[in-house]
Amino acid sequence: MPDVTDHYFSPQPGTAVQRREVEFTVAGREYELTTAGGVFSAARLDPGTAVLLRKADLPTADTTGPLLDLGCGYGPIACVLATAAPGATVYAVDVNARARELAAENADRVGAADRVRVLAPDDVPADVTFAQLWSNPPIRIGKDELHAMLGRWLPRLAPDGVGWLVVARHLGGDSLQRWLAEQGWRVERHASQKGYRVFRVTR
Repeated sequence: MPDVTDHYFSPQPGTAVQRREVEFTVAGREYELTTAGGVFSAARLDPGTAVLLRKADLPTADTTGPLLDLGCGYGPIACVLATAAPGATVYAVDVNARARELAAENADRVGAADRVRVLAPDDVPADVTFAQLWSNPPIRIGKDELHAMLGRWLPRLAPDGVGWLVVARHLGGDSLQRWLAEQGWRVERHASQKGYRVFRVTR
């Protein structure tokens, strides 16, 4: 599994590109997206992401956003959000330049290029607050870095905003839930499946 271990959270991955197609279905719609080496879960839709998209409450046609896909990778979550909520703007954010290129390409493939803004974290306008935050966060960056990332982005939820996170139980899902609660967030274990926790996070 070289694709996953070549630090998908690095700004410039060194792994050969090796483009491929990934197919999956969410809410009755089929998606075919392009991935490449050096991005997260390049060979398939990550199982945690699949659980998140299956178990969390997807936005609807009435949702206007803005919505945030934090750590977007090649863009599966952003593409699903943009499809489910055609009136919303989706910010797809990742430190990995190759992931951002793929996310922009995939947004175009699903007909949402005009509504998916693919950006590096520091390029997101400071005044934007989000109706929803979605993330399969990069647990392997380490606890301190993970806490810093969530501590940076969760406060950018609108007052009535909702965060949706998926974390594998064996990678610290329960301890992350406790930490979020200690930071003052209301954390509901919305669902559990295949060893993953889906958390609904609100103020």
